[in-house]
Amino acid sequence: MQTLYREFTTQAQIDAQYNASLGLSDPAAPGKHYVAQSALARATLQHTLAVPYGPTLQETLDIFPADAPNAPVFVFIHGGYWRALSSKEFSGVALGLQRRGITTVVVNYALCPFVSMDEITRQVRAAVAWTVRNIAQYGGDPQRVAVGGHSAGGHLTAMCLQTEWARDYGLAQDPIKAALCLSGLYDIAPLRYSYLQPMIQLDEGVIRRNSPAFLARPSATPTWFTWGGAETTEFARQAQIMHTAWQAQGNTGELRAVEGANHFTVLAGFEQPEGELCQWLAAQLGL
Repeated sequence: MQTLYREFTTQAQIDAQYNASLGLSDPAAPGKHYVAQSALARATLQHTLAVPYGPTLQETLDIFPADAPNAPVFVFIHGGYWRALSSKEFSGVALGLQRRGITTVVVNYALCPFVSMDEITRQVRAAVAWTVRNIAQYGGDPQRVAVGGHSAGGHLTAMCLQTEWARDYGLAQDPIKAALCLSGLYDIAPLRYSYLQPMIQLDEGVIRRNSPAFLARPSATPTWFTWGGAETTEFARQAQIMHTAWQAQGNTGELRAVEGANHFTVLAGFEQPEGELCQWLAAQLGL
């Protein structure tokens, strides 16, 4: 029998690996949790919403400043498989970080199929560049900017790590102090054969340009590639191949799962200041 990707011969097999909602007793529960945590963050933390970083209406940032001036910064890129959700469902990532003294910037971007994955990657890179150039106006330290994301946001974080920042943006070549890739997709080829294809519209060119596992460059940015210990084997494999490619360039990378977490609860480490994700970022940012 002909295979679609690696050992997978049917779309159902690929969907079983990559549709993280299939194993949930209540598929709506993660979204409800994210919305509730985001409402709590906006009700209790100082913030400035919908700050433009680019020319289109979707190119905005939500900024949750730390209390102290010149604070380190974390730029968070949300998931949703490039075709769903927005920054507003992920204000909750600021809850633990703000109490650790970290300013949080949550990126909004346009979605497939209205724009291509190439354009989403361009927008997210522009958001990071804007943050480095402008975050001092919001009390952030442009010399201590970390970037991270979840699921599709993990992929987009890895794409940011491949950016030629000096050549394309006039910034330092490695302006990102640390990176945190959560349950990311780094070889996007299998998704062409998944339930996502009608929305994300992958072809060979898009796959080649947007699979960071095959694009790694030398970088001074220490990076943690992680996933939920209760996720499927493909999410673990995705992290492993990216980590291998990253280290092959002589870069500093950590490969370690968040034990017991599924694809959605892996984000819980941002909700309390003692959470594993908050602690890792605080250490990398010198807190």
